[in-house]
Amino acid sequence: MTELIKAYRWPIIGGLVGLLLAVLIITIGFLKTLVILIFVALGIAVGYYIEKTGVLSKLFK
Repeated sequence: MTELIKAYRWPIIGGLVGLLLAVLIITIGFLKTLVILIFVALGIAVGYYIEKTGVLSKLFK
């Protein structure tokens, strides 16, 4: 079973993300789902920036 999951890791992750998006669009609507995705992308971008620049580690030393 673990070999199957390792072999098809990315298609499984993609399918789960697609399922989550479909459920969000059906339950809360397209525009609200789009706003959530935009905020998630902004959060990822800010987190990546903080990690690469080391702003927080310099601030809390």
